[in-house]
This record gives sequence, structure tokens and C-alpha cells, in this order.
Amino acid sequence: MRMAPKRQRRSKSASRRKEKGQPPGVHPLALTSATQELFECRADEDVTRESPYKLLRKYAIIQDIKTRAAVSDFSPMEQIVLDYAEEEILLVFDKDSTYGQNFYLDLTAEAKHRLTKPQDSELFEDEMRRTPEPKKSTSLITEKEIEQESVKEREKLRLKFSRVQVEIGTTVTLSDYNVADSKHNYVEFPSYQDNRSFIRVMQRDCGIQAVSRLRSDATQTAWKLKKNDFTQYSPRELSQEEKEAILQSESLKNFTMVLLALQQQEIADVFVDDFEALGSAAEAGDLPGQTSDLLVLHQGFTDKMHTKDRKISSINWHPTIPGVIAVALTTKKGEELMESAVFGSQPSFIVFYSFSFPTNSQLLLRSPGDILCFEFCPSNPNIIAGGCINGQVVLWDISAYVTCLQGSQPSGTHSSDNKETFNFDEKKVGTPTVDFCAMSDVKATHKARITDIHWLLPSVQVSVAGVPVENTSNISVQIVTCGLDGTIMFWDLRVPTMPEQLLAGTMQDQKTTGTSWSVPQPFTHLRSTWRPLFKIDFSGEHVPVKFSMDLCTCQRNTAVKEFSETLPDYSQLRIPPANEMKVLEDVNTKFYTGTEDGEIIYSDWKLGKDESGQQYSPKPLFCVGAHLMMVNTVQRSPFFQDIILTTGPLHFAIWKDGVTEGPLVKSQWSGDECTVGCWSLSRPAVFFIGKANGCLEVWNLLESSIKPVHVQTHVTSSRITCLKPWAVSLKKHFLAVTNDLGVLRIFEILRTLYHPSKNEISRMEKYFDMEKNYLKFWREKEKLWSKEKKVAEEPKQKKVEPSRSAKSVCTAEEEELKRYNDFKMLEESILKEIGLW
Repeated sequence: MRMAPKRQRRSKSASRRKEKGQPPGVHPLALTSATQELFECRADEDVTRESPYKLLRKYAIIQDIKTRAAVSDFSPMEQIVLDYAEEEILLVFDKDSTYGQNFYLDLTAEAKHRLTKPQDSELFEDEMRRTPEPKKSTSLITEKEIEQESVKEREKLRLKFSRVQVEIGTTVTLSDYNVADSKHNYVEFPSYQDNRSFIRVMQRDCGIQAVSRLRSDATQTAWKLKKNDFTQYSPRELSQEEKEAILQSESLKNFTMVLLALQQQEIADVFVDDFEALGSAAEAGDLPGQTSDLLVLHQGFTDKMHTKDRKISSINWHPTIPGVIAVALTTKKGEELMESAVFGSQPSFIVFYSFSFPTNSQLLLRSPGDILCFEFCPSNPNIIAGGCINGQVVLWDISAYVTCLQGSQPSGTHSSDNKETFNFDEKKVGTPTVDFCAMSDVKATHKARITDIHWLLPSVQVSVAGVPVENTSNISVQIVTCGLDGTIMFWDLRVPTMPEQLLAGTMQDQKTTGTSWSVPQPFTHLRSTWRPLFKIDFSGEHVPVKFSMDLCTCQRNTAVKEFSETLPDYSQLRIPPANEMKVLEDVNTKFYTGTEDGEIIYSDWKLGKDESGQQYSPKPLFCVGAHLMMVNTVQRSPFFQDIILTTGPLHFAIWKDGVTEGPLVKSQWSGDECTVGCWSLSRPAVFFIGKANGCLEVWNLLESSIKPVHVQTHVTSSRITCLKPWAVSLKKHFLAVTNDLGVLRIFEILRTLYHPSKNEISRMEKYFDMEKNYLKFWREKEKLWSKEKKVAEEPKQKKVEPSRSAKSVCTAEEEELKRYNDFKMLEESILKEIGLW
């Protein structure tokens, strides 16, 4: 059954050859000079017009096809040669190219007899040139079907007309008469539709024939005869006397001295400034390419028990304990839908790692569901807030486990001193586990997963009406979260202000209510009454994923800070009444938000009032579709609070507060997906971009805004999910990199990337101002072009004085030219000041 298609193809090819006038068994073939020499069938030498036949071994042809593959001239005839039963094949030299090529294979049964009967060659040629006779056609349908489809002449009807016998022979008078004047002179048979016998045509048999379009054309190419030729030459050589004269000349001695100096220059640069060489590459002008790898792997962490089939969604360094880092583990995309149906069936963890004990984890924070983001409290590093996959906000208190993280007590022998916290794994000896101490009310929280979370500054708090007021306690007590339900919520950790009797009744109800987990004393008041203080609703028009506010502590803790020994007790803090709050007028309430659809929104959270006095959420100041898909990073610069870095799958962009024309800098699509981005903590011009292929890009805006100054390949073996820098000291900087396989890697940043260049902050300020001016200039040009286009498209019926219109156009062109020259002069002066001209 496998050979049946081959016979069918061979029959089709034979039919094509017959249509072209080619006898069966004859296969034209074009042989190059190399193939002719290989098989000893060179044209006009081995084979001629008088003896055009050559027997080739079938085995030799098959070996040539296997050796040279598609380069072999016999490769189009591979199947024909394999199907041929004889061991030798007849090759015929076609001098006149009768069948279109210089050779052809003859596979007919009479082919072998031509060598034994050379006298019949002419008869054979005549038979080959004879026009084939057409065969009798066979009908593909039955005679009955042909008879049914054929048109037959039906029986004719005979009609006889005669006059009345009385009128025969009478005189006839003819005149003009309108038939429409009388209906009795004719009978009309109008067509109508008979509903009783109406048959709808559902299928119709018809024939069609496609005819290809033919075009006759002719061309002629002049063929030049190739001719082999040869020549011979002898080199010109100097005599012995001339050689000695050249060797003794002064010009040759000077040339050898220059050659010696060049060799010395290749060995050691004699013009280098030794004092300048003592400095770093950053001080010398940020020259790229000084080292092959600017990031050196320092440490790697993974926990096979808890990181199996999980990825890292968030990462944070401990603010006070050096070398301690925490990562949040979430399930892969394939398992999120199954686990979200039964929330809390399989707990998730936040895992703590330490440089002192790199082999295993030091602490586990248990959560009823996956934690997508978390952050340490800036006033009390023992308090951690996280956003859950079901939209609830979770709090942990690790005060009793600080000694375990500091390394003074091993993780396997730790015994919890917190008797109020219930531990699910008391019998198990291993990594200590801390349960959450507070969780928001499920009825008043986000309706979808929380994607970003930040603490407000200790000096600022937000009232119930969304007004920024002064925080007299100077303790961070409020959290800001955003979720996929289209809302941004503010949460307060303090006890709400209410009458003492009502507050005592609430505490008594909390004590009598039994739950599966117990709460430490500082957050007893948040057990079942934790609701958002203030909410920003985008009304379903936008879905925020990441946000950045000027009042948040993100990227402000750039190094390890010293906290006071007396940590705050949140159970003793109260929300002050509205009349005792001092409103802060000079606080920036505008913030940037990245949405699920790739939009960058710049809006204000202050509520507006309409004419009736009712409050409403204001509309965004501007909304730009900068990224085509979901935004994964919105981060402010640690040096400029009005500069924001945003990243999406295709590119990144840099924005400035108050600039509504668009981004200052926007990258091109590099072919790899951008997954995360972060600023450098020590250099204002440097930031890092993580890729989906595991590579890490290092960008320096003072060197180039078009391409990265360095690309670190093979940072991880899979998709990079998080980046987090950390400055241990002025001479020690690390970068934490995580992937979707649950692996954490710590890289040490070399001096070239963390040591700032001379006047780098002032140079970056001038750079951003220059980009801002250029952006405004470009927007004005676009407005002018659109205005000119509208003027050109106005109807010609409007009468405009030609002299006045020409004068206005000339004036506008002169103003634009003057404005452009002023901009070029400003750009030149700025570039000269920063040393880039």
C-alpha cells in the first residue's frame, strides 16, 4: 500500500510528458561538466552525435545521489532510478536538445538493443520524434445519466386557425387600433406563483470549466562563446646591488625605528596617565566595557520543600538585619485557578534566607493563600504587611523570632516564646513558622487579588475624607494597596476612635468569639473589624496593577537603618478626631498607576465636590497607552522623587511629575519580553531591566538612551520575576534576582556600577530638563502640523484674502524657525555643560 502513491505520481508525470510530445520512458536530464567528468560522458568527447549512447551503472548513480545529495544532477530522478529493475541505465547525449536538456535517460525495454543494433539508430530517432496517437477516451459516467442530461426534441404542437365562413369573401377595411382600448380583443396569461406546487431549488447541477490564460511572448539572448586561454609571467626582481643599497639607506632605518616604537606601544601604553589610571572607570567618564561581567554571583538560595512548583512573586531585604532577605512564594499559573476555588486549603509561605545559614531557610510566615506582594514596616521592621490572592490584607509580627534571624540561635532549635500564637507544627522540629496576626474583613476588602502594597511615610497620614494630615506620633500606621477590582485602598493599623463603652463591648465580643488562630495583643482590635479607611475607585474603566505615590516609603530605605529600641505598641495608638488633625497643604497627592491594559494613569486621590456639595473621585489628569500589555513595574527614583520608571512586556519608559505630554525616555522593542525593572541605589543614571529569557540589562542614561551599556546573560535559567538592590555599605552593593522556578540569586555589583561619576546628579537634572524641553517642543510642532493640515483641508468656498493669508503663513514659518534655532542653541549649551558635546 505504500507503493501505490508512487505509481500514481509516475503515471501523472508520464501523462505530462505525453502532453509535451515526449515519449514514455524518456527522462531529460541536465548534466554539468563536473558530473560529465565523473561518469566519463563528456559532451563531444566521450559521447558525440554519431555515438550518443553511454551505459551507466545504477549503483554509481545512487552513490552519487547519497554523496552529493541535492547538489547531484541525478537527485530529481532519484525515485525513477530506484524503481528501475536493471543494473545498467542507458544515457543518451541529446546534441540538439530535442527534449529541452543536453542528456536524457532512456528506460524503455528496447533501450539495451540500440547498442547491439547501431544501424537502427535512425529508425529509433524517427520513432522518438513521431507524434503520439491519442487513445480512445473512456466515459466516467453511465449512458443512462448521459441520456437523462441530454436535450431531446419534444413532440410539436399543431394549431389550426380559420375565419368564420360568413366572413369569408367580405371586404376588409384595415385601420389603426389600440389593443389597450379594449380587453375583449386579446387574452392575457400573466404569470403567478402557485403556493400549492411551489418547490424551492435546494441543489442545482451545473458544469463549469476553468481555462488558463495564455500569452505569447518571445525573447532572444545573445550567447557568447566561452574560450579557454592561458598566460605566463615572470616576477621582476631587484639585483643584488640594488638590495644592498636599499638596506643601507636612511629611510629604511627610520622605518625600522618607527616599527620598534609601535611594537613597544602594543606592549605597554607609554602615553597613559598613571595618576588618572589609579581612579575608577566611573570617575574617568563612565567608559563601557571595562569588565566582562559587572555582576558577580555571590550566593544562591532555594528551599526544595517549599519552592517546588512555585514561583517568587515578591522580594524584600530586611531593613535592620544585614544579609537577611525574604521572598513570597506563589503557585504557577496552571494551579492558581484550582487553588483559588478552595481558599486556604493549601497554605503559602514567605521564606526568610540568611547569608549566615545559606543551606536552609531561617523563618516561614504562613498565609492562608498566595501572597503576591509584601513590605516591611518602616517604623517597626518586625511588622510585615502583605497582599493576598483573594484580596485580603495580612499582617505578621516576628518580634519573637529576631534572634533566629540574627543567627544567635539556629533555626532548628528555636522555641517560640509567644504563647498566644498557635503553631500548627509544634511536634515538628525544623524551620520555625509564624502565623498571621491580623487579616482584613473579607466583606470590606478587595474583590480580586492585591497586586501592590506600600507603607505611608511616618510623618504623614490620610484622613477618612482622603485629605493628607500630619502624623504627630511619627510612626507608620497606614498601608496603601491596589487590586484587580479597580480600587486603591488606604488601611489604618490603629484603634478607631469610638466611645469607651462601645469599644469595650467590641473587645469583649472578640474575646468570646472563637477562631482557628489566635491574635497577638497589639492587633487584637483588627481581628474582625479591619476595614479600609479610604478608597479610590476607577469605576471599572481602568484596572490598576502597580502604583507609585510620593508619600510612600518605596525606595526610600536605601541602606540598613538603625531603629530605636522602644518599638511602638499599636494597641495603644488611637486615630485622632478630625478636628485635631492638621491638614498638610504642600503635600503632593498625585500619583502614577500602571494598568492591566498597559496604560499609565496620572491622577489625584483628593476627592472633588460638585455644585451640590457631594464628593466624587476626580478623573485622571492624563491616560497614555504607553505599554501594549500589563505594566509590571512603577517605581520612583531614589534621587528624584518626580522621576518614575515604568516597564511593560515590550519596553520601558521614564516619566516626570507634571509633564503630561508623554514619557521623557521610551525604549525600543528589543525582541525579548521585559519582566521587571528597578533603579540603582547609588547612581541616578543607572537602572536594571530583567528579561524573560533570563538576561539582565544595565542601562546608563548618561552614556546611551538607545541601548544598554551591559547585558548580563544567563543570570537565571528561566524568567526573571523580581529585582531588589541593597547597599550594605558605601563599598558593598548587592542585587537580588529571582525567577519563576523559586530560585533566589544574590549578585555583587562591581564598582563601575555603584560608584557615581563626577556631578552625576546635576548632570541627570540637566538631562531630564533637556528631554522635557524637547518633548514640549515636539508636541508644539505636532499641534502646528495638525493645524496646518486642517487649514489645508478647509473647503475652497471660504474666501480668504491672498495677501493676508500669505503674510500669516510666512510669519508662522519665521517664528517656528526662530524657535527651532533657540532650541538648538539651548541643547548645545546644555551638552557642553555636561561634557557630552
